[in-house]
Amino acid sequence: MRAAWVVFDLKAGRVLVEHRARETFRSASVVKILLALDYMREHTVSAADRETLGLMLRSSDDKAATGFWRRGGQARIIERMVRRAGLRDTAPPPRDKPGFWGYTALSAADVVRTYRYLVGGAPKAHREFVLAQLRRSTPCGTDGFDQTFGIPRALKRPWAVKQGWSGFGNVPAVPCRGGGMVRAADLGIGRPVLHTTGIVGRHVVVVLTLQPVGTSFRAGSARVTSLTRQVYASAVR
Repeated sequence: MRAAWVVFDLKAGRVLVEHRARETFRSASVVKILLALDYMREHTVSAADRETLGLMLRSSDDKAATGFWRRGGQARIIERMVRRAGLRDTAPPPRDKPGFWGYTALSAADVVRTYRYLVGGAPKAHREFVLAQLRRSTPCGTDGFDQTFGIPRALKRPWAVKQGWSGFGNVPAVPCRGGGMVRAADLGIGRPVLHTTGIVGRHVVVVLTLQPVGTSFRAGSARVTSLTRQVYASAVR
């Protein structure tokens, strides 16, 4: 398994622990934070938009993300957010896969920068909306995958999280029953990814992983949860 992580103390303004913080991974659904922030900056947001944005952030709805990706100009969303948030390793999907928003390249360091921009640089209304949705992250995604691996299972509230998964097929082997639904990048296409990211109390916690070929969602989730617990404990001991 290839993994990278960062724990950043928002109050002290410093990194507590990090490992391979600038290595790039394909984003999976973690990019949905950038989609939401960009859409709210570029458009007049209707009541229907807010409902769809909320579903995308809380329950990781892919159909909603695809709609915002197309309306925002696809790669141009990433280009705008790189400038706004001061991202260094984030890049649009490969040119031959322009519609694959989940193939955006990002690093653990840039996910920390995204959360720092969210809490300190985004317009107040946008910040409050996005954080409110991430605090209400549902146990299940709308695609039936369990969202409670990593931070939600390993660490105590308060937290606001955005998870990411890719490469496990369109239907989970074990359906979730929790209720509610830059540089050349090595994206690990062909191997599953599982990411857990969020704000936990005063800390930004980011754990990105590229799993071995053939890893089941259950096994990968357990591995990420265990790693998250270890990383956070090493940061705050």
